[in-house]
Amino acid sequence: MKFSLFACFSSSNNNNKNDFPEAENDGSFRVFTYHQLKLATGNFGDKIGEGGFGSVYKGRLIDGSSVAVKVLSIEIESMRGEREFVAELATLANIKHQNLVSLKGCCVEGAKRYLVYDYMENNSLHHTFLGSEDKRMRFSWEARRNISIGVASGVSYLHEELKPHIVHRDIKAKNILIDRDFTPKVADFGLAKLMRDETSYISTKVAGTLGYLAPEYASSGQLRRKSDVYSFGVLLLQIVTGSAVVDAYTDIERFIVEKAWAAYEANDLLRIVDPVLNTNYSAEEAIKFLKVGLLCVQETAKLRPRMSEVVEILTNNNIDMKDVHISKPGFVADLRNIRIKQHMTTDSPQGSSSSGTSFASSVWSVKNLAR
Repeated sequence: MKFSLFACFSSSNNNNKNDFPEAENDGSFRVFTYHQLKLATGNFGDKIGEGGFGSVYKGRLIDGSSVAVKVLSIEIESMRGEREFVAELATLANIKHQNLVSLKGCCVEGAKRYLVYDYMENNSLHHTFLGSEDKRMRFSWEARRNISIGVASGVSYLHEELKPHIVHRDIKAKNILIDRDFTPKVADFGLAKLMRDETSYISTKVAGTLGYLAPEYASSGQLRRKSDVYSFGVLLLQIVTGSAVVDAYTDIERFIVEKAWAAYEANDLLRIVDPVLNTNYSAEEAIKFLKVGLLCVQETAKLRPRMSEVVEILTNNNIDMKDVHISKPGFVADLRNIRIKQHMTTDSPQGSSSSGTSFASSVWSVKNLAR
């Protein structure tokens, strides 16, 4: 699918709502007016989500289709939200995968910025799955397996099939949407970063969520695909255990990776499987999924598998995980401990130029330290 970004942004200079039909270009991407979205959402009355860069509302278009309208928060002085809007729009416009959220259109009028997606009947994994035993009971082992594999497939597509590669930077339960058939969709590409070659990047601004944040990225600002692998590993542990990523009410094994590692060392991984499943799951498969999660969160980034390898392990019943060596996981204990470079210089051996496109921060290219 191709369309002109200029067509989308040109609507900001035209206030006549009748000048914009609900479908333009080839019909698969739409340019909306604020008036149309206001009517569709009932004056933005049905809020269904909250993100780092704005709120999400449910709406219904004239053709009867349900949509989710993301209202971007724009910081006038820094225009931070503006950059995130351009990032998400450019990233999603031409991507089609069954496990990635589908962008239907946009709206730009004055300072208003909106993204329109297909509506996901089961909201996010965080909303629908976490929070209570009643919610988790809706998710059988089969559903959890399919969601895990679906998310892994979507991230693998971003990492290895797309050119240039895309690093999502914020893989977490809130950014996994669930449709009516419980198919997972990776969403929220506002922090996504294109990787145009086999390099990693140093960022002056670390983006992500405590508990999901890869330690090497948090401590140095060094971004690579393995940073997403770490975040996926945390998510996988969460799906199998039903536990919070960070437990604020305990000083012992506060992080989910700590709990999983302790169970692994005790050769008792089954003790952390979500108790609401009772015995309605394959013990062998649950252990394999937990081991894959631990492989993904290893402290040394180069030891983590690629996402395509993760998909292969999760889907291939003939792969034996008994003798797989897993090293100690890493985690970020406190966001206040994040240390990143405050100034960029041209004294770096790699220079100050970057061959990638940064959506949220200044970067420079350094040699890749891992796959």
